[in-house]
Parts: sequence; structure tokens; C-alpha cells
Amino acid sequence: MNLLTFTIAKAEAGGLGALLPMLIYLGVVIAFFYFIAIRPQKKQEREHEALVSSVETGDSILTSSGFYGVVIDVMDEVVIVEFGNNKNCRIPMKKAAILEVEKPDQDK
Repeated sequence: MNLLTFTIAKAEAGGLGALLPMLIYLGVVIAFFYFIAIRPQKKQEREHEALVSSVETGDSILTSSGFYGVVIDVMDEVVIVEFGNNKNCRIPMKKAAILEVEKPDQDK
């Protein structure tokens, strides 16, 4: 009985001793994923939000579907975009679908 108690106590002590390196390893893996995946994605989201908030009337934009257009009107979540030379082709679209913005005063 004494040998069994000693073996159980040794196993419990080994389990607690092995827990600390495992927690450190888990913390390193979580930090790695944070700096490789989560942090760059958040930075990209902030940059896109700044780009979308800078949209004004008259800006040329590229949409996520690949269409180029000129912004006619800007509202809270929606912009009215004119596509092509046809003045009758004005389509409302969400601001989130804007990928690129070119200001009219920018020189190439």
C-alpha cells in the first residue's frame, strides 16, 4: 500500500511539473498566431475603414467586383456611383465594396 501511495504522489507531482512547460508552449503559439494572423488583419481593416471614410463626391473608385466609377453622392453606408460615360447608369452600393479611391486632384 505504501508503494502505491508513493507512485500516485509521484504521478501527481509529475503532472503539475509538466503543466508549466505546456502552458508556456501554448502561450508562445497563441502569441505567434496573434502577430502573424490577427494583428495584420486588424491593421488592414483599419486602413480600409480610413479609405472608405475618405470617399467624397467626384472621387474615382474601384469596386470589389472590378468596376471603375465616379462617386456622385455619399451617405452613411451607401454611395451612389456612376459607371462609364452613360449618365443614366447610377448605382447605389455599399461603402464596404470600395477597394481603391483616386482623388481627382492627384496627378499621375
